[in-house]
Amino acid sequence: MGLDIRLPIGGLFSILGVLLVGYGLMSDRGIYVRSLGVNVNLWWGVTLLVFGVVMVVLGRRGSKA
Repeated sequence: MGLDIRLPIGGLFSILGVLLVGYGLMSDRGIYVRSLGVNVNLWWGVTLLVFGVVMVVLGRRGSKA
């Protein structure tokens, strides 16, 4: 029974991703003028959320063995 760091890291990235996605959806579009209209918070939030979910899935799969 070893320490699997993938679960807490996946959880933290997932929470941060959800927060960024929420902020990206709720924020004013005017703040994205400098990024050529790209909603950076939304896209990085989705990226972090996907990474976090992958880490949690890998951690859950690895802990069953």
